[in-house]
Amino acid sequence: MERVGCCHVEDMVQGTADGNTLVSKEGNFELGFFSPGSSNNRYLGIWYKNIPVKTVVWVANRDSPIDNSSGILMINSTGSLVLLSQNKSVVWSTSSLKQAQTPLLQLLDTGNLVLTDEKNGNSEDYLWQSFDYPADTLFPGVKHGWNLKRGLNRRLIAWKNWDDPSSGDFIIEMTLHNYPEAYFFQGSVKYFRTGPWNGIGYSGVPGIKPNPMFNFTFVYNQDEVYFMFTLKDKSLLARGVTNQTTSLFQCFTRRETAQSWTLYSAQPADRCDSYGICGAYGICIVTELPVCQCLKGFKPKSQQKWDSMDWSQGCVRNKPLNCQEIITHGFVKFPNLKVPDTTYTWVNTSMNLKECREKCLSNCSCTAYTNSDIKEGIGCAIWFGDLLDIRQFPGDGQDLYIRMHATELGMENGHKKNIVAIVACSIVVVSGMLLGSYYVCSKENLRATARVQEEDMELPLFDLSTIARATDDFSLNNKLGEGGFGPVYKGTLLQGKDIAVKRLSKTSGQGLNEFKNEVNLIAKLQHRNLVKLLGSCIQENEKMLIYEYMPNKSLDSFIFGLNFDPD
Repeated sequence: MERVGCCHVEDMVQGTADGNTLVSKEGNFELGFFSPGSSNNRYLGIWYKNIPVKTVVWVANRDSPIDNSSGILMINSTGSLVLLSQNKSVVWSTSSLKQAQTPLLQLLDTGNLVLTDEKNGNSEDYLWQSFDYPADTLFPGVKHGWNLKRGLNRRLIAWKNWDDPSSGDFIIEMTLHNYPEAYFFQGSVKYFRTGPWNGIGYSGVPGIKPNPMFNFTFVYNQDEVYFMFTLKDKSLLARGVTNQTTSLFQCFTRRETAQSWTLYSAQPADRCDSYGICGAYGICIVTELPVCQCLKGFKPKSQQKWDSMDWSQGCVRNKPLNCQEIITHGFVKFPNLKVPDTTYTWVNTSMNLKECREKCLSNCSCTAYTNSDIKEGIGCAIWFGDLLDIRQFPGDGQDLYIRMHATELGMENGHKKNIVAIVACSIVVVSGMLLGSYYVCSKENLRATARVQEEDMELPLFDLSTIARATDDFSLNNKLGEGGFGPVYKGTLLQGKDIAVKRLSKTSGQGLNEFKNEVNLIAKLQHRNLVKLLGSCIQENEKMLIYEYMPNKSLDSFIFGLNFDPD
């Protein structure tokens, strides 16, 4: 909504002054000027018409009050709403989507203030509507979220206090991650998230699910991302309010004949709703003491801090994962969860759970997966990086499958048979590989893959994401040169160490076997007068060598000019 100050408007065509009101057709809502609490400032707002205690759901000039009763609301010649003060200065105005020939202002029975073109004939083709600019209250029909085509962020911002409707620092905003969810902010500090919409409700708000009172809607497409609710019982009133005093989003209900509002729900609901309270790979269980535990297969990063109930550093794996040993990875199912923060996620709405598992397993950076739509049992959401802000519910919640080393796969149900089975399968696999070696040797592709997995290169294996970050996603600005094998890039690791990355081109003709031979050979040729090989990266069809970077070009012969035949 555009707000304009220090200017004058001359060509007004309609208007209503402070003291007059506009009432919706069925008498549900009323538009007019009001003074909140003990304040003498005047604001243009909308409230419930039939409730004795004025309950305001929308304020136009919340950050631009009028200090007396001189306010006038008018429609100018271009079809925009303007709010004038005593000297005819514009203290607030709208920006219409297009100019109207015959602008008409209406207050609908939904509480939506709309501008239409009377000559258009389409009563729902709004030039502007208040529902696009909510204040602190979410009520039936108001969309909380984004209009992506217009770049419109329909967020909720609390009043500063009961006497001052100006914007406070308590904000509820829909994120635009691949798996969207709503965040609660106190200033710039994130302190609660709803969890993503999982087809039934928000993963972290069990109370938002199908019930006899409400219809809940969540839309996520290329045009919009929003949450909205409506009422099944038309004799019921409901509103959700961002309360600056308590930093809670409180949902109230009321019968038309009732004397007061009834609190239906509030978020955050308890200690486990505090964002990231248990740190990475920690899980909050509100019925346990202490409330924070490490997920099975993990241990406190700092046992001393954990014992003192400082869980901020979170947990680490009992058995670290190694991308070179991806064949030993599997997944453990954790039920009834609020799934982790979705900042680093990937979603495919058509995959099934089996395909989702395979997708996650094929990417060493993937740490967990689940169905994105548990109502229909379809869709795939996978996580990258640490898992943060997880809690467990008594009965509601979502299943999450977390990547683990094989030695942890039997821990969830405590049956030793699973561990025995893993060991037995490993023995069978090794025996099969020995007995079938003559066959493997006859198959070049299988032989190359097996030798890379079985031989110890005695060098670190770098993660693809680490190399991408170090080279600024293989930026041309970091490119040092190119040979027949492919390009070479300069990079800087997080620790500040400069590196040179030799990236094997898919057209180089060098296969996995030759690549492995090159790694082994260079590893044996470590010498003070030769550039040092720091490690390699084999992931997602990428094959790369990571050297120390030497600015005097002494690495040219090794990276660009060295040709050798290991065989």
